[in-house]
Amino acid sequence: MSWWKPLVVILVPPLAMVVLQVLFYQIVGVIEGSDDPMAATLTPLKFLAVNLSIGAAGVLAVLLLVWIAKVPWRSLISSPRAFDARRLTHYSIGAALLVGAGIGVVAVVAPDSPGWTAFGVTGTTIGMLASTPVQAAGEELMFRSVALPAAASWVRAVRPALVVGLVVSSLGFAVVHGSTDPWLFGYYTVIALSTGLMAIISRGIEAPVAFHVANNVLFTTVNTLMADGGAFTIDRSTDTGDASLLILGAVNVAMVLLVWLRERRTRATSAG
Repeated sequence: MSWWKPLVVILVPPLAMVVLQVLFYQIVGVIEGSDDPMAATLTPLKFLAVNLSIGAAGVLAVLLLVWIAKVPWRSLISSPRAFDARRLTHYSIGAALLVGAGIGVVAVVAPDSPGWTAFGVTGTTIGMLASTPVQAAGEELMFRSVALPAAASWVRAVRPALVVGLVVSSLGFAVVHGSTDPWLFGYYTVIALSTGLMAIISRGIEAPVAFHVANNVLFTTVNTLMADGGAFTIDRSTDTGDASLLILGAVNVAMVLLVWLRERRTRATSAG
């Protein structure tokens, strides 16, 4: 691609996501009768607005790259192999176990760090979870399926291209999350680097989607349950992160290792 085309593919979807989110927030504000529709507290409808805007941006990113680079959309999901539902299932189970273990360790080592209050289950809990997979899949489409190969196209040699793709897509992912806290910014970068490596190692999006969905669903579940079943606030300002994020970062690294081991075994079996 010409040098400017990856910029379009990388920048337009996140901008569209922000515009859609602001628009959806205004609609939700009218429905809920809110005086401040842009408030940080996430009600089920506002959470749905966020997730739908991200999912739509992910689809837009794929369509843009298909149109600009003239590549088949299936190649952005997995290549050179076909999409594998079994991989998705296996990695979802592994990711759920690893993320669950990470949350458990945080609860024991740093129980005050996540800001949990009291346990409760309400309709809000279910509402928060319903669209979370859409959000996780949308981010993977936007950053791993599209931004990573688009940025990599700036470099011809394969390995340097992969490095450029990983760095640009990972920093873009961290910037889009809008945190001014160095711990949180670093953690988002680790998530992006890890899921990017999962995609490269497995040659598909199944592993990163499985991990991202498991991570977000489990954390959303815990955060709503431990907010007494009510809406919760996501605070990404300065001094909101801490060293407990190192535990969650280790979970990401463990998932990369799991993907590497499984793919290595799969290739050895196929060769045999």
